[in-house]
Amino acid sequence: MFELMLCSMFTLLPDYLYRRYVQGKRIGTEITLFSMWYELRWGITGCVMLTVLLITMIFYFHPSTTSAALFFRTVPIVPEGSGRVAEVKVDFSGPVKKGDVLFTLDSSKQRAAVETAKRKVIEVDAQLVNAKVDIVKAEAQLQQANSDYKQAKDELDVKSELQRRSPGIVPQRDIEKLQVLADGRQSAVDAAAASKQSAEIQLSTLLPASKSSAEAELAQAQVELDKTSIRAGVDGRVEQFLLRPGDVVNPLMRPAGILIPEGAGQRGLQAGFGQIEAQVLKPGMVAEAACTSLPWTIIPMVITSVQDYIAAGQFRGGEQLIDASAAKPGTILVFLEPLEKSGLADVTAGSSCIVNAYTSNHEIIASKETGAFKGFILHAVDAVGLVHALLLRIQALLLPIKTLVLSGH
Repeated sequence: MFELMLCSMFTLLPDYLYRRYVQGKRIGTEITLFSMWYELRWGITGCVMLTVLLITMIFYFHPSTTSAALFFRTVPIVPEGSGRVAEVKVDFSGPVKKGDVLFTLDSSKQRAAVETAKRKVIEVDAQLVNAKVDIVKAEAQLQQANSDYKQAKDELDVKSELQRRSPGIVPQRDIEKLQVLADGRQSAVDAAAASKQSAEIQLSTLLPASKSSAEAELAQAQVELDKTSIRAGVDGRVEQFLLRPGDVVNPLMRPAGILIPEGAGQRGLQAGFGQIEAQVLKPGMVAEAACTSLPWTIIPMVITSVQDYIAAGQFRGGEQLIDASAAKPGTILVFLEPLEKSGLADVTAGSSCIVNAYTSNHEIIASKETGAFKGFILHAVDAVGLVHALLLRIQALLLPIKTLVLSGH
């Protein structure tokens, strides 16, 4: 309607003025409801053509969409393993900090595993003490074996020397017995030394390795026990947290709830524009938004990125052929951010919005290579963006009336 009124000032109004003051035709006599088309045919035709051209130019170079929202990501609250809820630490709705315990699962099995691992560590510590005692015992046995061997060896050496000096004074049988006795006690010395070495290896290598394994099992059991306490991964807020003790949760089939990260939905706006505007939408374009949850407010924004893919055209390879006629036409997804840091602070996350984007040809117009005619056309393209900006403000002004009164709610 606004475009029609604007175009009529350049087409229909001059035609009427010509008919009225040049040809002398007046409304109600020559110009009636039945003769209006014939008398003002040039103005009416020109007005319709100019209006269509103006609307097409406005909506192409300054695209608008009502498919915009402050999408926000939620973090699912799921345990690493399934189990029955033992205690819930948070309310139905409330803020949480990173690391806060949200709820706990039944941990009787995990606590028993931790206790068993602790007992095993204590058992290995006792074995270490026992190994030290075994080393002391082995040293005493080695000393005793050395003393016995030395005694047998001394007696063998004495009788062997007597036999050498006075053959026949000592029976050969006694010397052989002493030799056997000395060899046996030498074997006892070797056995005692081996026993000592075994005890030392047990103390220095085997038992420390067993203790490390026991401590690793304890740490693993403690990790499994800690997993029964489900904590918040980020700062945020839980909403509609209906979990109660006795519920069974599963990471694959039954999450416990969702966590909304702090600041979610306040960093940027996502809007879907028509595919025909893909060549117009560029990063850096200035835009404006009017959101339902913040009426009578225009938020200046800027396009930060334009998605190169249309979601409606995606497919996953499978056992069926794709029929292109079955695909619904999708939109160009555009990401916008407010020019001011707190531009979206008062907008409720998830709110629907109306977005206008404005083409700017200032750099091309200012270029010395741009001709006068082209510069005039580009000036006209930029100027008609004012019409779209005015329409957005009218929409924002009428939004509460349209929502609360005309919608019937």
